Amino acid sequence: MILACFASSAELYAGLRARPFLIAGPCVLESYELALETAFAVKEAAIAAGLQVVFKSSYDKANRTSEGSFRGPGMSRGLEWLARIRGETGLPVLTDIHETTDVDSVAQVADILQIPAFLCRQTSLLLAAGKSGKIVNIKKGQFLSPQDMEQVAAKIVSSGNDKVLLTERGTTFGYNNLVVDMRSFPIMARAGFPVIIDATHSVQLPGGQGASSGGDRSMVPTIALAAVAAGADGVFLECHPDPDRALCDGPNSLKLADLPKMLKRLAAIWSLTRER
Repeated sequence: MILACFASSAELYAGLRARPFLIAGPCVLESYELALETAFAVKEAAIAAGLQVVFKSSYDKANRTSEGSFRGPGMSRGLEWLARIRGETGLPVLTDIHETTDVDSVAQVADILQIPAFLCRQTSLLLAAGKSGKIVNIKKGQFLSPQDMEQVAAKIVSSGNDKVLLTERGTTFGYNNLVVDMRSFPIMARAGFPVIIDATHSVQLPGGQGASSGGDRSMVPTIALAAVAAGADGVFLECHPDPDRALCDGPNSLKLADLPKMLKRLAAIWSLTRER
């Protein structure tokens, strides 16, 4: 059963802890129509694979490579779109926050607040997110070890909120490259929270195209399948109907048409490896 967006934060979190899940959508909100199309396609593919699903997209990408890169529609319009998508699809939604001042407005719409990797040690932001009472997904910084995330999660818990998700998105490996250490999943799981693989940002080449980041989307299934076998409870990925024309992270975004096949493969591995 796909949990509807009207489930409480506690019910949604219990559902995510109970079974494998997918968090997916376009990197940034380009248009309402494209986001809605993607949300329905993600929902259909996840249901077919028997997975819980959360729709994700950002109203503002604040950490773009260059000042001229597309950032999104902004908070006001972006949250309006996300609220409409949430209502029309029945899916929970996740979006990024960047400032403590974002939290109250975003928490009125989003079921999951996401802390970007570059901000994962910003104590004030973590505490504000925790105090919202919403589920908080923390991306592991490219500069941190897996065990460091226990202290990051503890900041959320100190706010009185234990609804935490921890996401691996690769570690800096020389210039313009990332590597995923599969030991990360059992190590982060020791903190007691669900662990996720960000399969598309993990194949990103940060700043690899000079004024923008590159990536290799052909490696997304490899990273996702390996991570699930290593113990990941969920898969986060960015997908787009036409990634070569995407306004953000196109090179490492999965083609929407390729999602159903990959999810079926992921579900098969989860069925073999997940403890019952």
